[in-house]
Amino acid sequence: MRRRNFGFLSFLKGIFFLGVSQEVQSSRLDSSAISSSSFPLINIPLIEQKNQQHRIRSQIASNMMRSSGVMVARTYIYDWLILMALVVIGSLLLLIHPFHRFVGKDMMTSLKYPLKGNTVPFWTVPTYALLLPMVIFVVLYLRRRDIYDLHHAVLGLLYSASATAVITNALKLAVGRPRPDFFWRCFPDGKDVYDRLGNVICHGKRSVIDEGHKSFPSGHTSWSFAGLGFLSLYLAGKIKAFDRKGHVAKLCIICLPLLVASLVGISRVDDYWHHWQDVFTGGLLGLTVAGFCYLQFFPPPYHAQGWGPYAYFEELELRRNAQAANAADMPDAQAAETQNESCLDERSGIGCISPTAGRSRQDMEPGEGDSVGLLSSLICGAYCTEQIFGICCYFFMFVGECSVL
Repeated sequence: MRRRNFGFLSFLKGIFFLGVSQEVQSSRLDSSAISSSSFPLINIPLIEQKNQQHRIRSQIASNMMRSSGVMVARTYIYDWLILMALVVIGSLLLLIHPFHRFVGKDMMTSLKYPLKGNTVPFWTVPTYALLLPMVIFVVLYLRRRDIYDLHHAVLGLLYSASATAVITNALKLAVGRPRPDFFWRCFPDGKDVYDRLGNVICHGKRSVIDEGHKSFPSGHTSWSFAGLGFLSLYLAGKIKAFDRKGHVAKLCIICLPLLVASLVGISRVDDYWHHWQDVFTGGLLGLTVAGFCYLQFFPPPYHAQGWGPYAYFEELELRRNAQAANAADMPDAQAAETQNESCLDERSGIGCISPTAGRSRQDMEPGEGDSVGLLSSLICGAYCTEQIFGICCYFFMFVGECSVL
C-alpha cells in the first residue's frame, strides 16, 4: 500500500512538472513570436527608427516646399503690396505733364528729323520683357518643382520692370528733353514760331507735344533690359555659365536676351524717337535695376550655388541641422538599448525588459501599450506558476515519504 502511494505521488509529480514545463515553454515561444512580429522595435535599433521618422519628416517638408505656393506668397505679402504700389505710382506718372525745356531756333538743327511710327510698338514690350521670361520660369518649374524658384523669379522680374518704369517715367518728366522729331511735333505745318526770348511757340496737338518732351531716357530700352536682362542673369545661373569649364556655348544663350534688348534700343534711334544718349542711359538703367532685383533672391551667376534661390539653400541648411541634431541623440539611444539588454534574465530569457522599453507613449500605436502589458503579465504569471507548482510537488513528495516511513 505504501509503494502504491509512493508511485501515485511520483506520477502526480511527473504530471505537474510536465504540464508546467510545457506551459512555460509555449508561453516563451508565444512571447518571442509576438515580440518579433508585432513589436519589431525589440529587434530594430532605436536609432534606425529615429532616422526613419526623420526621413519621413524631410519628405513631408519637401512636398510642402514643392506645393505650398500660397504659403510662400503669404510669406512675401509685403513685397507684393509694395509691388502693387509701384504699379500704381507708375500709372499715375503717365498722367503728369513733363517739363517743357527751352528750345531755341538754333537748337532745331538736331530736332528736325521726320516723325515716324514705332518699329517696336509699345504693347509688344510687356510681351517679350515679361511674358516670355515667365514662360521660361514655368517650364523650369515643371522640371524641378521648386516653388521658391518660381515665386522668386516672377517676383524679381516684376520688381525689375515696375521699378525701372517708375524711375524712367520720373526722369522723363523731370528732364523734359525734346525728341529728335520735336520740330514736326511742335510745328505740324512746318512753320516755326518763336517768342521774344527765342523759345518755341508750338501750335501742334498738346498730347503730341508733351510726348515730344519725353526723350530722356528711353522707356522701350530700359524696360527691355529690365526684363530680358533679368532673364539673362537667371539663365546664366541655371546653366552655370561661369563654372570655369570653358563651355563658351553657354555664353550664346545668356547673350541672346541682351542682343534682343540692344536691337530694340537701336530701333528707337532709327525711328528718330530717341537720341543715342537716351538709349544708352535707358539700357544701363534697366540692366542695373535687373541686377539688383536678381541678387535679392538669387546668388550671383558665377557663384557655386548660383543655380538656385537663397530660400532653397536655407531650407537645405535647416534639414542638415535637423540631421545633425538627430545624430547627436545616437549615444543616448545606444545607451538605453544596452541597458535594456542587460536586464534580460539568463535563465528564462524573459527578464525585466518590456517590448516598449526605450519608447515613449507617443511612439506607440493605439492599443499597443495595453497588449504589451498584458503579454508581460502572462509571461510573469506563467513563470510564478511554475515555481509554485514545483514547491507544491516537493511538499507532496515530502509528505509521501513521511507516510512511507
